Amino acid sequence: MGAASRFRDSTQILLPVGALDGIREELEQQFTVSVHQDGEQVRIIGSPVEIKDASDYLARHGVTFA
Repeated sequence: MGAASRFRDSTQILLPVGALDGIREELEQQFTVSVHQDGEQVRIIGSPVEIKDASDYLARHGVTFA
């Protein structure tokens, strides 16, 4: 079984607050994900497939993350 951190990385995206300005609503409509704000970070949570598709969507909209 893989490490918990590796699984978590495939099921969530962490971004700074404000990174989803103007696209959060469309992101939540287009993908089956949950978006939560944790202090100074926004956490996008979903299945590995949804997270991959959401990350591709974010990249197309100029949102970069590690």
